[in-house]
Formats: sequence, structure tokens, C-alpha cells
Amino acid sequence: MSKTTETSKFLSYVLRHEPQAIGLGLDAEGWADIAELIELANQSGKEIDRELLQHVVDNSDKKRFTISADGLRIRAAQGHSTAEVKISYEKKSPPDILYHGTATRFVESIQQQGLIAGQRHYVHLSELVSTATDVGKRYGKPHIFIVDAKQMAADGFVFYQSENNVWLTEKVPAEYLAD
Repeated sequence: MSKTTETSKFLSYVLRHEPQAIGLGLDAEGWADIAELIELANQSGKEIDRELLQHVVDNSDKKRFTISADGLRIRAAQGHSTAEVKISYEKKSPPDILYHGTATRFVESIQQQGLIAGQRHYVHLSELVSTATDVGKRYGKPHIFIVDAKQMAADGFVFYQSENNVWLTEKVPAEYLAD
């Protein structure tokens, strides 16, 4: 595994799920102080400097991380599972159709209960079938659900879009899903 990939996985872990694993504090919007992150990462055995951190942020194909305008803080764009973090996304009207990629072994359950956020704060949706397929492949043989986002929005469901263009909503009831 390359140093960039290893660092990206480490950042995902501490900025999305377990900041306490290295003693890092995140504010309610998910921001962490970069200097503190680098210091704590190095103390925990992960060799990270500002240059490597910037390289990971700039070269992430999924744009998973954001550095603040002043260059002092970093956060994961979405996907947090920690109770302390609840990023305030701006409400946005979704496109008519969105997609959700999953593994075929989850299809029956999703058809019964819809899409639920689980450990995350939101269900993640994509405008592109290809992106949803890539997500589904991470968990096994992919299956793509088509989400009637237009009808959901008309029925009062709220959508947000993260900085890296992932669409977010709290849940997708089964009646808004098609194969």
C-alpha cells in the first residue's frame, strides 16, 4: 500500500470514526486542528507532515477531506459515525433520480426497510451510476438502487450535498426505491 493510500485510510479513520484513537478533538462541524493532528499522528506512530497531508487532500479522487480557508483545520467531507460531529450542510434540491450502490446480499433487507443511515448520520447517494457501482463493489457483487429523489423531495424529505458532491438524506423508505 502506498504512503498516500495508507495516510488517506488513517485520516478517514480518525476524522470520520475514531478521533479518540489518537486523542484528537473534533468540533461539532468535524474540524480538527492540523498541527494537533500531525503531532498526535506522529506520536501514535504514523509519520505525517503538512506536505503529505496536503498531497492526500489534493489528490484524493473522491475529495474526502477539506482544509479550511485559513489552512489551519481539516475535516472529512462526510461519512462521520461519531456522535459529536454533525456537519451543518445546506439544504439543496436533488436531481430527479439518484443512485445507491450496495452489495447483492443486502438487497432483500433494503427492499423491506429502505435505506437507513446505520452507523452514519446520513444515507449516501450519487448522481452517477458508475459511482454507485464502485461503492457497491466495495462490499461484494454490486447492486444499484434507483432513488426517486424528486418524489421524496416533493413529499418533504430533505437532501443535502457534501463538498465532494455526495448527496445525503436521513433515510430512503422502500417505496422510493427501484432496481
